[in-house]
Amino acid sequence: MPKYVNAYTDRNGTPRFYLRRRGQRLVRLPGSPWSEEFQRAYQEAMSGVPVVVDRSKPGTVAALVDQYLNSGTFHHLAAETQRTRRNILLRFAKEHGSKRAAMLRREHIIALVNGKSGRRFAARNFLKTLRVLMSFAVENGALRENPTAGVKNVSGKTDGYATWSEEHIATFRAHYPVGSRERLALELLLCTAQRRSDIVKMGRQHLRKTKNGALIDVRQQKTGTSLAIPVHPDLHEALDVMPSHNMTFLTTHQGKGFSSAGFTNWFRDACKAAGLPKGLSAHGLRKAACRRLAEAGCSANVIASISGHKSLDEIELYTRAADQVRMAHEGMAALIKQNANSKVTNRETG
Repeated sequence: MPKYVNAYTDRNGTPRFYLRRRGQRLVRLPGSPWSEEFQRAYQEAMSGVPVVVDRSKPGTVAALVDQYLNSGTFHHLAAETQRTRRNILLRFAKEHGSKRAAMLRREHIIALVNGKSGRRFAARNFLKTLRVLMSFAVENGALRENPTAGVKNVSGKTDGYATWSEEHIATFRAHYPVGSRERLALELLLCTAQRRSDIVKMGRQHLRKTKNGALIDVRQQKTGTSLAIPVHPDLHEALDVMPSHNMTFLTTHQGKGFSSAGFTNWFRDACKAAGLPKGLSAHGLRKAACRRLAEAGCSANVIASISGHKSLDEIELYTRAADQVRMAHEGMAALIKQNANSKVTNRETG
């Protein structure tokens, strides 16, 4: 039984499961332990960090955060998005919960964001989450104006998660042979171009055969997008030698499914053990998959049909880079050919 889960059988003989954790409300968990439905609800409940909200003081930052976290607006978000926003907002409430929300001004938001400028990703995620919270406050009449309006992200360009190179991929494969969980994790990420939150849920029940080959069905947790992705030969090879009795392809040493956070920690350790440089992540393999597709000449729309990206802006970065490399090779080859022809012409006329 998962940690903190209590079970009992009701008067009708139906088993019931609840997560009982100190400092949190009792949470009923649907389905059976280790099922996909159960695990999703369990991870969502476990990701909550308890916070004490003084409900006797309406209008405070803490009360606003509590109102948002208990709203339908929040609970309709993907589980991973909920986890990220919940953690940011509960830290915000812990530090500034007693303050009046209506007293927040643009200069206060700027100061808070600049206080995280040493960590650009953290600063950007913080501002993005505050924008959502303040928009919610305006829509519900808690605030007249949105104090995040016009606040810019911290300066400094970044490419985000590092994209794996072919050398990185080869190094990882050399360290982890086919048949290992680590190798399967890499092939799932690289050959499907999906996020960690999606590959940890994949199992043989998502595979189906068609006249054109095997497909793996994916419903993305973050966006709700449904995809049918052809199974690449490298992934097929990795799957063929793995146990077939588990609900998910990837399991922990105890045979249980991974949570997104648990998978991240495990995969980071696997990268370190393989001797890869710090900073490479599971998401970097999703980017590598898009890079590979672009280098193969695929358009942004074709890449999005596999990756599930809603916006083509990020994908077009890969296609433009791939086109630049191709055109550079073509241009250099044309220049070399022209120089060679000129030398021949000079010899003939000399």
